Amino acid sequence: MLPAGEWDALAGDEDPFLRHAFLSLLESSGSVGEGTGWTSLPILVEREGRTTAAAPAYLKTHSQGEYIFDHGWAEAWERAGGAYYPKLQVAVPFTPCPGRRLLGQDRHALLAALETVTVQNGLSSAHVNFLTEEEARLTEGRGWLQRHGIQYHWLNRGYASFDDFLGALSSRKRKAIRKERAAACESVEITALRGAEIEPRHWDAMWHFYQDTGTRKWGHPYLTRTFFDRIGEVARDSALLFLALRDGEPIAGALNFVGRDILYGRYWGAVEEVPFLHFELSYYRAIEWAIANRLACVQAGAQGEHKLARGYEPVLTRSVHFIPDPAFRDAVGRFLMGEREAIRQEIEWGREALPYREGSA
Repeated sequence: MLPAGEWDALAGDEDPFLRHAFLSLLESSGSVGEGTGWTSLPILVEREGRTTAAAPAYLKTHSQGEYIFDHGWAEAWERAGGAYYPKLQVAVPFTPCPGRRLLGQDRHALLAALETVTVQNGLSSAHVNFLTEEEARLTEGRGWLQRHGIQYHWLNRGYASFDDFLGALSSRKRKAIRKERAAACESVEITALRGAEIEPRHWDAMWHFYQDTGTRKWGHPYLTRTFFDRIGEVARDSALLFLALRDGEPIAGALNFVGRDILYGRYWGAVEEVPFLHFELSYYRAIEWAIANRLACVQAGAQGEHKLARGYEPVLTRSVHFIPDPAFRDAVGRFLMGEREAIRQEIEWGREALPYREGSA
């Protein structure tokens, strides 16, 4: 990877996951690297001794930790006698947060570099996950396939307070959320800690929460203990932790990262089951904090239709895929055509199911 200053100049400061320090910690903590199936292979474009574009790229030997699922493509290609892995993956590992992936101004040259690396090394494909709509448009006419997905984001429409937000909801949903919040907070104390306020003991608790969730969801957690030991230093300005305490001891937590205009909800876990506590820590506290700090959006992670009832709206996510083999590309292209229509219909249904009063959103 480039020196930190050069990389961060290309990445900007709006997205905490693109920072050199965050990506480097994934490597130095052993979360990516040898034995993980993620080999760091940043793609750079240089002109006259100056780096003009870069992409956080990895050589992947599996499809785990990406949140854009291509396992079916891998199986089909291998049944046909091909080798799907390794593949070239542009992404922030384990982080399904939409944002820029093609850094710098020389982005067409960067796309050409991704294509060249894929073809010259005999790779099955190259993928760019959770890129912006504008970046996806850059791939049009280059033979890349575009894939759509759905996430649920909360959008701040100038609310003055959480109660102001509730006022935009239907009466039934407003009452339901108030009941959920009261039940969640009945027997616990909830605190918010940011940056230097998060002590080693808090990170220790969050590690245990993450272990529990990761084991149940993915079979094994992606991030190492070393990552949690050091993320407090690396993300001192962006880390935001909501903790639920019983008798002063943490029993649940939700880890967020603060971007320039977005609050990113990333990890949740608990060692004790409390009704509605997940919704309180992961969704309602995030909304409340975003309103108080005038952030435009809360991204609460991948998937989750249950977020609709909490005011989170369906939004389109994008990935693009370069497949050199024409027959394989055509087959995937036909699949994506049908999938995009299904996604369109699902988003339409989700918008109709939103709990907002007519005319309020």
